[in-house]
Amino acid sequence: MRIDVLTLFPRMFEGVLNESILGKAIAKELLEINVTNFREYSDNKHQQVDDYPYGGGAGMLLKVQPIDDALKEIKNISNNPRPRVILLDPAGKQFDQKMAEDFAKEQNLVFVCGHYEGYDERIRSLVTDEVSLGDYVLTGGELGAMVMIDATVRLLPEVLGNDESAKGDSHSTGLLEHPQYTRPANYHGMEVPHVLTNGNHKLIAKWQLKESLRRTFLRRPDMLESMELTDEMIELLHEIKVEEGIL
Repeated sequence: MRIDVLTLFPRMFEGVLNESILGKAIAKELLEINVTNFREYSDNKHQQVDDYPYGGGAGMLLKVQPIDDALKEIKNISNNPRPRVILLDPAGKQFDQKMAEDFAKEQNLVFVCGHYEGYDERIRSLVTDEVSLGDYVLTGGELGAMVMIDATVRLLPEVLGNDESAKGDSHSTGLLEHPQYTRPANYHGMEVPHVLTNGNHKLIAKWQLKESLRRTFLRRPDMLESMELTDEMIELLHEIKVEEGIL
């Protein structure tokens, strides 16, 4: 996968791209990330990339020209006339695991990180997606882009070392992930559930499903509302409600 980032603050990405999973993916040549300061594409002699909005208003807006020219060069260099171009915007669709899975199917992603008060509206005609991390406003799109890149790249084949690792993650299955334990089996009286140590894989799988349901029901019941529950899940959910004193 090739990822391009358009930003006014390229140094913000230096640490993120050289550490942990992203750094390893780049080192293994599973991923190429190019960070570009779109100020370099300004046709203004002072490299100005923003200006006052027509009609008045607070703050400055990013101009369309520098971003348009930067995108044209990226398309030319990558030999891809139609990359997935993601505009980081508080008014965009909220990012989630399904969107990360969708992005992971692409060969070329471009993240446009905004700043200042907002965008010239014509910039939106240059992108394929407008995406937000959540219902809050950051000073720029850089942190949001880092989160989306990390969530996407870890889904690529061979990036995690074990392609099964991401499949059981919270939100990947529609449920929150079940509790997990490692050695020692007893730590200061806090014991690992016996079912996980008895070697019965059928019982272990049922326990994991039940505890995923329990955690989702208690913490994110909204997620269950959109799920199509199996008969087994409905039965387990009933048991959970009894155990939790809700029924």
